[in-house]
Amino acid sequence: MKKVLVMHGPNLNLLGEREPGIYGTDTFESINNEITAKANDLGFECEVFQSNSEGALIDKLHAARLDCAGVVLNAGAYTHYSYAIRDAIAAIKIPVIEVHISNVHSRDEFRNNSVISPVCAGVIAGFGKNSYSLGLIALKDIIEGE
Repeated sequence: MKKVLVMHGPNLNLLGEREPGIYGTDTFESINNEITAKANDLGFECEVFQSNSEGALIDKLHAARLDCAGVVLNAGAYTHYSYAIRDAIAAIKIPVIEVHISNVHSRDEFRNNSVISPVCAGVIAGFGKNSYSLGLIALKDIIEGE
């Protein structure tokens, strides 16, 4: 069974509490349970990781290159300005799907720019917690060459 990594960036540990009008009322734990179940349904072993620290996210991306077939990443606000995360994605040579719970293009203007998109295999945004499931489906297609 191939392993995938699902990563949550800053403030996503507060899902269910943080701005429920934007991010929904499902808790971080319940969303992670759904992510793991979907990954298992797709035939993946799934590791879920969250950090508010840019360095920890980079370290986890580096480690993923050794034992994961791909990554689904919600980099949170780092999406818009972290060239360090962008470079880490480019360096690991496994597919990374960028996901966002909200439609970032319908929000603040600064959220319209992603510095990580050019090095990601694809972007999924605006489908709430289902963005993660859609990211896993896309990752499966990429890994299986479809």
